[in-house]
Amino acid sequence: MGKSARRILGVVALSLAPVVLAGNTAAAEDPIFVEWSSLTPTLTAGYDPTTENECKRGSVKCVDAVIREMTRRFDRLAAECDHDAVFALTYLRTTEEYRRTIEDPNFFSDASFVNHEDAVFAEYYFDAFDAWNHGDVAATPPAWQVALAAADQRQVTGSGNLFLGMSAHINRDLPFVLAGIGLVKPDGSSRKPDHDKVNQFLNRVTEPVLAEAAQRLDPTIDDGDVPGTSLDATATLQLVVSWREEAWRNAERLANAATALERAQVAQSIEDFAYAEAVSMRESLAYGPLRNSADRDAYCTAHWDGV
Repeated sequence: MGKSARRILGVVALSLAPVVLAGNTAAAEDPIFVEWSSLTPTLTAGYDPTTENECKRGSVKCVDAVIREMTRRFDRLAAECDHDAVFALTYLRTTEEYRRTIEDPNFFSDASFVNHEDAVFAEYYFDAFDAWNHGDVAATPPAWQVALAAADQRQVTGSGNLFLGMSAHINRDLPFVLAGIGLVKPDGSSRKPDHDKVNQFLNRVTEPVLAEAAQRLDPTIDDGDVPGTSLDATATLQLVVSWREEAWRNAERLANAATALERAQVAQSIEDFAYAEAVSMRESLAYGPLRNSADRDAYCTAHWDGV
């Protein structure tokens, strides 16, 4: 990781705070295999515990289907040493950690709803990725355009691909997902506590996923680590936590908009902020005129499958 990348993390590291780990997990029933493609035609942001759609009703089978789809996509990207593989690996491992977390029935107050959110959130990423790769730039949100173009053109470091993907998905996608699925329970209480509990399993997965990405895809991803500590991973987590807090606030702005015009203005402000963040990170984490991705690509070719 270059100096500019470390500066991004260093700003966050100034305000580090401990994150409480989740409790013990209990065994869950092994779900029956479900194809992701069979779930998506009727998948919408509307949570409905009575529907036949496994994702709309928040079944754990849907989470497993999401993981299988993420694995399918990551395997292809990694085999080609595509720079999009960095974010794909991160998202896959994060979702796998989420799957382990919900084996504890007491972790979330409404796990089925969060399972539904998991599916809708993933679909936003899949849709942006697929639109871009099918040449439909108009259907690709601007922040995702920056992230995906940077990967295609091999413009940024592995850390750049990671941060561009996370920023587009959290700063741009997450507010729309949260506003769409709803911020309150049927009894009127806020779903914010469950939103915040996500940070706990993110705390567990951040350090190992950075290590794996460095071992398999780009050895510079963890160059900012302080030996004997988890400083780099912790700083990364705190950046993500701050983005997730801002996403919730932006979702509230969307939900509270009094008119269609006001909502459109809020939506545009979200798009503009996410795009500006993407452009800034692309410039900060670019290889520059005297550097390129040749070493990283050669390393990935030799190590992507763990050999």
